[in-house]
Amino acid sequence: MKPVYVINGFLESGKTEFITYTLGQSYFQVKGKTLLILCEEGETEYEDFLLKKSKTVVEYVEEEEDFTPDHLIALEKKYKPERIIIEYNGMWNFKNMKLPWHWSIEQQITTIDASTFPMYFNNMKSLLAEMVRGSELIIFNRCDGVEDLSVYRRNIKAINQKAEIVFEDSNGEIDEIFEEDLPYSLSDDPIVLDDNGYGIWYLDSLDHLERYEGKNVQFTAMVLKPEQFPEGYFVPGRMAMTCCAEDMAFLGFACRYGETGQLRNKQWVKVTAIVRKEYFADYQAEGPVLEAVSVEKTKAPKEEIISFV
Repeated sequence: MKPVYVINGFLESGKTEFITYTLGQSYFQVKGKTLLILCEEGETEYEDFLLKKSKTVVEYVEEEEDFTPDHLIALEKKYKPERIIIEYNGMWNFKNMKLPWHWSIEQQITTIDASTFPMYFNNMKSLLAEMVRGSELIIFNRCDGVEDLSVYRRNIKAINQKAEIVFEDSNGEIDEIFEEDLPYSLSDDPIVLDDNGYGIWYLDSLDHLERYEGKNVQFTAMVLKPEQFPEGYFVPGRMAMTCCAEDMAFLGFACRYGETGQLRNKQWVKVTAIVRKEYFADYQAEGPVLEAVSVEKTKAPKEEIISFV
């Protein structure tokens, strides 16, 4: 079977940029020739040196009626490629695409310009749905200034529940945590955090404190009592491996508790607390401050260190 990689999306959605990036990666410098079939001509062109370096040949199929199994087989016989990349025309209905019987789609990726997504979603939903339906990866690029990414994600998930969805802005991939991906329910009272949940809650609280203000959370934590902290405060938190074994950090927020004198450093406790947004001197800004409802002695968890690796 001949491996085929299909990159689809509307005009100027970033298909050429994605393929250019892929061709330039060392992992793609593999044995044999690559046939790149372009079904539309955008503003961005492929550089000759990149095509030569990646052993890639380009053929244009600009009319949908010419995109037939017979024509594709003729191109295969002409170039004898090891693999085929198809930059498919977003205005051609994807469900009508027919490939030679021995061509096997290894991966299908859809690129979407986030700045124009609402227009296409509202006016060309059927075309968009067909190209998204079978994609393993959907890349939203040009997300700068877009505030409705969670809505975009829900729109796509309604069509393809299994796809991985990536959002990118001018700085690269956006590390966004969406409410529907949280490993706990925000409607629970209290919100009980296990090891994985604690790490996600900590990071999400830094970006979306509004989700937790006034809510009760409950988790197992180690006690930290910094010398510079005001009386009546401590930090319940967890040691976390954020990158590698040498990259350890203690993750926790200040917690107001009237009986901090009874606590000792590195003691394990089960904390139930209300999340507040307050100015705290150690933050030098407003941020998450916990107000303890209860602090109970408990045993250390089986895995004392949580991991983000």
